[in-house]
Amino acid sequence: MLLPRFLPRQDFSSYNDFLANYRINVPENFNFGFDVVDAWAEIEPEKKALVWCDDNGDERTFTFRDMALLSDQAAGWFSAKGLVKGDKVLLILRRRWEYWVAAIALHKLGVTVVPGSTQLTAKDIEYRVEAAGIKLVLDVAGLKSFDFWNYLAIKPKRQTRNDDLMLMYFTSGTTGMPKMVMHDFTHPLGHIVTAKYWQKVLVNGLHMSVADSGWAKFGWGKFYGQWICGAPVFAYDMNKFSASALLQKMQDYRLATFCAPPTMYRYMLLEDLESYNLSSITHCCNAGEPLNPEVYRQFYERTGLRLTEGFGQSESSVLIANFQWFPPRPGSMGKPSPLYGISLLAEDGRECAPGEEGEIVIRGLGARSGLFTGYYNDEEYTAAAFRDGMYHTGDVAWRDDDGYYWFVGRNDDVIKCSGYRIGPFEVESALMEHPAVVECAVTGAPDPVRGQVVKASVVIRGGYTADGELVKELQEHVKSVTAPYKYPRVIEFVPELPKTSSGKIMRGKIRAGSSAPDA
Repeated sequence: MLLPRFLPRQDFSSYNDFLANYRINVPENFNFGFDVVDAWAEIEPEKKALVWCDDNGDERTFTFRDMALLSDQAAGWFSAKGLVKGDKVLLILRRRWEYWVAAIALHKLGVTVVPGSTQLTAKDIEYRVEAAGIKLVLDVAGLKSFDFWNYLAIKPKRQTRNDDLMLMYFTSGTTGMPKMVMHDFTHPLGHIVTAKYWQKVLVNGLHMSVADSGWAKFGWGKFYGQWICGAPVFAYDMNKFSASALLQKMQDYRLATFCAPPTMYRYMLLEDLESYNLSSITHCCNAGEPLNPEVYRQFYERTGLRLTEGFGQSESSVLIANFQWFPPRPGSMGKPSPLYGISLLAEDGRECAPGEEGEIVIRGLGARSGLFTGYYNDEEYTAAAFRDGMYHTGDVAWRDDDGYYWFVGRNDDVIKCSGYRIGPFEVESALMEHPAVVECAVTGAPDPVRGQVVKASVVIRGGYTADGELVKELQEHVKSVTAPYKYPRVIEFVPELPKTSSGKIMRGKIRAGSSAPDA
């Protein structure tokens, strides 16, 4: 295995042992392309790296030798385009297998990879090109010109340092234009915890994370940590999400481990789950947004698989997760990763007591592989995030007496109604227990008297009528299962919720008055 090179110790007797003694060996001038992809190609050239398919019946399987050679050819193509170390390339390649080839090549060259979603408009792309100083845009339509096949596989010269800019994500804030999250070349090593200890990938066991290459979750679940840990990646380049089609692929390709956002699990529960053979799957997890306890319960009852939640940001690897040494608690994010000094900070700056809500922060900032280095060309926003010797995530949670963390919401998602602070997730979880509700999103709506009121956008099952009676029934249901002041005073019924291409609900769009899915 390749892991011992990076981990002096892999096995731990308890969570406390893991928390206290997990360490990473960070090589000098680490480069994922050379030190993982090429290393596997030398050690075990026929080892599977990627199994790819799409909705058109196309299928490809790539070994690490394939990936090493193809990325060297692609590096020749990029070099012929005039790209050099320090340049930036925007990749808008959906789940195409060419993304992996292009990204590895760019890592080897020291060219910064800037992933982009296929949902981006022309205006969005124009902004990114200007803001990041993009030298080349490679999208799905442009793949015909990506003729790297005609280039000799000549190994690029290693020229990167650990603190060079490897990867940059655009991430939307609550105000202003999207910010640019910078990761250096040690970032992939932070995802060993993500893959090995949270997703529990298996050596040579096919892992699938449902994510588009334009989002950070792609790096979390379809690339870095999985390959470091020796697990091949399964990629399904779906034209449009279909729970039945996804379940069929999970069955047919005999997946070993699986990760998806809660939205997709909710839609799987609408299918005849018992008719699919998922016996090859040893572990399932979820990320992207909090998992409602009712979804956890139903999925476990019908499959025997416990969903283990993980939490993090585009700015990090996994921060908090349900690890193997303690049982998951439905609705809880789990406990902190050993990579980061996680704390909950009260508004007055003190550490929160159990049961008290506070902001998730990272203390003791230092050499922490996985955490971003700042926001590109935005010193003010970087200083606001890194202040008082801590990184402020902007996410609110509380911790119970046993050390489990429970998500409340983004600082700006927390609803302030008549002096109460209401976390949207608790209201959503209450609504999800009602049999009429397929999925929902809770946001704050302006109110002249209360400041804000709780608003729920709800997708209902067939057989129910979206009328005033159902509104009252849902409101009374919430009052019966959580504090009565948290009930949604406004309920709108919608055919579907706006989501990213990776299935994450876009609450900002709902707050702005749009319930249409993103194009």
